[in-house]
Amino acid sequence: MPYILISTQIRLTGPTMVGDEHSDPALMNVLGARKTTMLGNNFSEYYVDEPPRLVLDKLEKLGYRVVTMSGIGQTLVWCLHKDSNGL
Repeated sequence: MPYILISTQIRLTGPTMVGDEHSDPALMNVLGARKTTMLGNNFSEYYVDEPPRLVLDKLEKLGYRVVTMSGIGQTLVWCLHKDSNGL
């Protein structure tokens, strides 16, 4: 899975959303993420209690690089990519 999308509310203290129901379970385990289904949603998401800076640090150590970042309303979103060669 070469791409990952993480997001958080603008407060920057966590929790941080790190994946959807189709995310790599092994990667979610490394991040310490828990799978959650919010009331009223028919899909699940993975969350960690850490702020996005710590999640980004972990992902960098795993070979991911930030491709882009954006603010959408009160939400901050980062798109990361891992080269298929592991570089």
